[in-house]
Amino acid sequence: MSEIDLDLQTVEEELTDEDEGGDDGGGRVVLGVLDGTTPDEEWIEVVEDGGTLVLSIEGDVNELAAGFAGDVREVDGDLMQFRGFLVVTPPGVGIDASRLD
Repeated sequence: MSEIDLDLQTVEEELTDEDEGGDDGGGRVVLGVLDGTTPDEEWIEVVEDGGTLVLSIEGDVNELAAGFAGDVREVDGDLMQFRGFLVVTPPGVGIDASRLD
């Protein structure tokens, strides 16, 4: 029988990295409140990492989202206001509003 050379240490390290949040956040849906208290950079980071935001709007959505909406669009993300919420998706995740008609 021939010997099999397994690098178990490397495999273990890779599995540990994944378990500790080593992925990019894709597929995550983050619920929050858009009221001006969360820094725009935090919202941008979630979207850049592949997460979707569903934010309850407390105030003027245009003013509250002004600091991050342009950055989201710049990376080909999408934003849509729906029933008191702002839905913000990362690149490659579209918002299908066809059932709203």
